[in-house]
Amino acid sequence: MAIIAITQHLGTRGELLGRTLADRLGYRFMNVQDIIDEASKVYKITPELLVIVDERRPHFWERLKTDTARFIPMFKAVLLKHMAEDRLVVLGRSVAQIMPDYNCGLRVRLAGPLNQRVKEVVAEEKLTPAVAERRVREYDREVRARIQTLFEVDIEDPAAHHLTLNTFTMPMPLLVALVSAAAAEIDRDAGPGNWRQMRDAALAAEVRAMLMVHPQIGHAPLEVNCASGAVRVNGPGLVPPWDNLIGDVARNIEGVTSVEVNAEESPTPVRPS
Repeated sequence: MAIIAITQHLGTRGELLGRTLADRLGYRFMNVQDIIDEASKVYKITPELLVIVDERRPHFWERLKTDTARFIPMFKAVLLKHMAEDRLVVLGRSVAQIMPDYNCGLRVRLAGPLNQRVKEVVAEEKLTPAVAERRVREYDREVRARIQTLFEVDIEDPAAHHLTLNTFTMPMPLLVALVSAAAAEIDRDAGPGNWRQMRDAALAAEVRAMLMVHPQIGHAPLEVNCASGAVRVNGPGLVPPWDNLIGDVARNIEGVTSVEVNAEESPTPVRPS
């Protein structure tokens, strides 16, 4: 079954569409708060630290990228684990960009005219039209800059999504039918190999997150890959006892069949002539 990852402009009724889709298809529905809540429990960190990945309105983008790198692995691990279980509709600012491109899912972008979106925000948040319009414009600008910085993707580029919908041009039942039909095509095309790649990506993300929260490993620059449950960890200085420690952490994760830890040699410094 497919994954439907929805991102939206503010005021385009993404929550309504997502929940209606999930009900129609018999899928699970998650929003970003569900992911944050679960990640905070699994990895024993406060939800406020995870909010920056998808929700906070940052202004200093390079600092954001550095700070967020500490928390993306936990958010990503929970999201991909649910994606690998398939039959999921998920709504969030960055969920489409985090979903791997293994042809198991559909990236949907919701858009709409500014004036219509402002009316939605006025009704939903009980704001004046002027305040609602400012909120919509600032939200669009901030989210676009955040995704560009964190994932090097322009969220407004139509090529970044499989399907872009103006949610004000047709009734909700027709929107649901369109996305459902697209998801059905994903179901037909995605084979066992695609889903194996998705499960491996989820497992690699979980290993990386567990290494990240380990007090003796933390933010070490490690690369984690997985193929059919076999995990490979590469990084500088992974000599005893660090290689054994990393192996012990990874082997304790359900689904890991083997662990290989490789120490990368640091480049030899070049003496100035």
